[in-house]
Amino acid sequence: MTTPAAGHAPTDTRAALAAGLVTPRAQLRRPRPRALAALLRTLGPLALLGGWALASATGALTQDVLASPAQVVGAVRELWDNGQLADALTVSLTRAGLGLLLGATTGLVLGVVTGFTRLGEELLDSAIQVLRTVPFLALVPLFMVWFGITETAKVALIGVATSFPMYVSASGGVRNTDRKLVEAMRSFGLGRWAIVRTVVLPGALPSLLSGLRLSMTLSVIALIAAEEINSTEGIGYLMAQAQNYSRTDVLAVCILIYGLLGLAADGFVRILERLLMPWRRVVRGAAR
Repeated sequence: MTTPAAGHAPTDTRAALAAGLVTPRAQLRRPRPRALAALLRTLGPLALLGGWALASATGALTQDVLASPAQVVGAVRELWDNGQLADALTVSLTRAGLGLLLGATTGLVLGVVTGFTRLGEELLDSAIQVLRTVPFLALVPLFMVWFGITETAKVALIGVATSFPMYVSASGGVRNTDRKLVEAMRSFGLGRWAIVRTVVLPGALPSLLSGLRLSMTLSVIALIAAEEINSTEGIGYLMAQAQNYSRTDVLAVCILIYGLLGLAADGFVRILERLLMPWRRVVRGAAR
């Protein structure tokens, strides 16, 4: 009986194993077509709208509880024709925009200071964390005492509400900046402001955009609270008038406007992400 050489068996075994191996390939899925993605995004709202219309048509949802979609469309046309809707939108968007600008700028500056400098963190972070735990709605009576029933109180309330999400995101993003890269820039003679502008802020951009998204969403929530401070104009004023006259169609219009403002804010940040961070679009498309 012939016995194979001792050195041939391991070689044959390795060859057999190698023959059964498959060359690994990256499992990249093709990105979903934009038309299909847009259609999928509209299915949920369309289902809600269809259920609302069906409940109104069958009488399960009466007008004194909630107006039908057709009545809401009629209320939109009525408010637009008499100019009330355009005026209210202008006032409310101005309030939300000014408050967001004030709050996001303040949160960004404080976040960069506490995240980039140890002295800033030691002096400011603990105090800001204490203030962050105070619900902004609890500040409404105090702001009315300080500023009276004025636009300043409303803008300041929105500014306070939107500053803390941006502060947390900016501070965390700045702290996560590669310290070796910062030290390398310092060795080239760059000053602090130049390092912040060219290294820290670009590195913290994902966190900053996440903070901006949260701040913009909170600006709409704070706007609703701010317009409860004896407003005489704006979407909140329309809601108060509709409540007095039991106009559920106008109430539904105002609620939908608040929701659309939040959706538009989120879409605006998504556009910024695509413009400022185009590489994330590639990664997201490959992951689907």
